[in-house]
Amino acid sequence: MSKTVITPPGRWDLPSVKELWEAREVLVSFGRRDVLLRYRQTVIGVAWVVLQPLAAAGIFAIVFGQVADLPSNDVPYFIFAFAGMLAWNVFSGVASRSSSSLVANQSLVSKVFFPRMLVPLSTILAVLVDYVVAFGLFVVLLFVYGINPGWPILLVPFWTLLAVLLGAAIGVASSAVMVKYRDVGYALPWVIQILMYATPVAYSLEAVPADLLWLFNINPLTWLLEGFRWSLLGQSAPEAWQVGALVVASVLAFMGGALIFQKLERGFADVI
Repeated sequence: MSKTVITPPGRWDLPSVKELWEAREVLVSFGRRDVLLRYRQTVIGVAWVVLQPLAAAGIFAIVFGQVADLPSNDVPYFIFAFAGMLAWNVFSGVASRSSSSLVANQSLVSKVFFPRMLVPLSTILAVLVDYVVAFGLFVVLLFVYGINPGWPILLVPFWTLLAVLLGAAIGVASSAVMVKYRDVGYALPWVIQILMYATPVAYSLEAVPADLLWLFNINPLTWLLEGFRWSLLGQSAPEAWQVGALVVASVLAFMGGALIFQKLERGFADVI
């Protein structure tokens, strides 16, 4: 009789891609459940997806565009801010939703064996569904404002992937830490909020003082936002080194988050 021996990975080994792929049905099942439950028992349902970026873009257009009179690279401030919110909501949505996923599903995690990393990764599906709906509205706004971004709009999936990787890097690591330290659930929203104002989401890099530009240049989210706006609004393209640095930072950040998750996963049974 053959025996199946499950050998736990080393503390600093990356999660097995093979195991994750073999359990992909679990990933899809979790993701589908999140999508279905997200707007159940709500009055306006999926409309919440577009109301949030619309409201945020409207407020930013008034505060930064009219009151502060900041530049928006020759496009209406409202759609400039909306493009920034599209990109930011992918990153922040993945980071925040995946961070609380293990705690929210702790009864399932403690009873059924499957790759635990699938739980935070499964939240990506719901975020992307929201993103696609909001992106559809953005395309309508492009026609309304008469903006033609040209061929760079074809690169939107590339920038979206990088946003997911950066968000998942924070979310996956935070989800593992939050199993033991619930303080993360209180601190992370603050961190994400601070990051939003430290990243050119609601304003242009043109508004940043020259002596502070170096701080923005070391923030990979800056070039993520600039890449999105190039593809969505036809603004100036990021330089090759900026794109390369963003790709490297995104991949390394995700690998770092996965390593932290793998190291802490062994202690889940003692806490959950």
